[in-house]
Amino acid sequence: MAVTPFSDAYLLAARPTLSLAATAAASAGGKGNPLIDLDGRWGMHPGLKAFEPLFRDGRLAVVHGIGSPNNTRSHFDAQDYMESGTPFNKGTSSGWLNRAVGLLGHDALTPFTAVSITSALPRSFYGDNPSLAISNLQDFAIQLRGNPGAAVAAARSFEDLYDQTSAGLLHDTGKESFEAMKLLQQADIRNYRPAAGAVYPTSPLGNSLRQIAQLIKMDVGLEVAFTESGGWDTHFNQGTDNGIFARNVADLSNSMAALWQDLGPLQDDVTIMTMTEFGRTVHQNGTGGTDHGRGSCNFILGNQVAGGKVHGKVPELAVENLEDGRDLPVTTDFRSVFSAVADTHLQLSDDKTLFPDWAGKKADVMKA
Repeated sequence: MAVTPFSDAYLLAARPTLSLAATAAASAGGKGNPLIDLDGRWGMHPGLKAFEPLFRDGRLAVVHGIGSPNNTRSHFDAQDYMESGTPFNKGTSSGWLNRAVGLLGHDALTPFTAVSITSALPRSFYGDNPSLAISNLQDFAIQLRGNPGAAVAAARSFEDLYDQTSAGLLHDTGKESFEAMKLLQQADIRNYRPAAGAVYPTSPLGNSLRQIAQLIKMDVGLEVAFTESGGWDTHFNQGTDNGIFARNVADLSNSMAALWQDLGPLQDDVTIMTMTEFGRTVHQNGTGGTDHGRGSCNFILGNQVAGGKVHGKVPELAVENLEDGRDLPVTTDFRSVFSAVADTHLQLSDDKTLFPDWAGKKADVMKA
């Protein structure tokens, strides 16, 4: 677990070779780095050390037991439900972030209102409101910078222009994509220097968040940004304070902390939230890993966040308290967290539009 109830004896028994303790002497037989003790009950994985000062400073919150009320164990379906915001309706055509962009009511004054730093548009951006998928800002901008006159002359339509660009760079062939390319021509994408000594990991996630920082600082009208991080399906050799999981959480925390530092005076304008489609089984399996589970945790970073605490309800991890006898139960519906963040940060209170099948209560994760 990224954030562990380290005093729970049931968890220690369920993960005899994967558990870490809050003291060096007890952690991984005295050889591993200990958990970061947050409050006497919860310990953060040592790979998340970049998060510790943000948590102590009250800017980072953890929500535990978060997940979907739909108990599917399919990665595709679980992510689809979470990004559409309708966990029991596969027919929803739009994503919740696209609906959020529509509620902002800014009439698409910029092609950069909603940008995903991915090769394809995420499900959460599907819908009627303009959005862009850009795998790399420099590649996107260079399509016209290299020989703009020839490109425009050869392009009798935006469809022709699309055919001349790298596959997957543009979400659609409309005016928004073309205008975005022209705007990026004027920016010095290649020579961007992060502020305040921020150092991004050279990982795909670090590079994506670095590019999001560029868009924010360019003041091109960005309202919502999205990117992704893979490799969390640790069915075998999960590791403890090192290994696959440790590398992933270190990349996550170092990348987010670098973005936060890079933003400097713009921190008041940004809230960063993670999501995952589901967690892992409480018990480790026979190959030193864990399998598809249910409840998990997410991280929310921002100056409007009720940080410095672990939100949510997590029972003692005895078998009788687990979902199907194996999983951390979902005690916080993801929509209660997403809606709270959207309400406070984006001033969007129309939950019937954002999450049409939900009538629950917002989670207490943001400052009043």
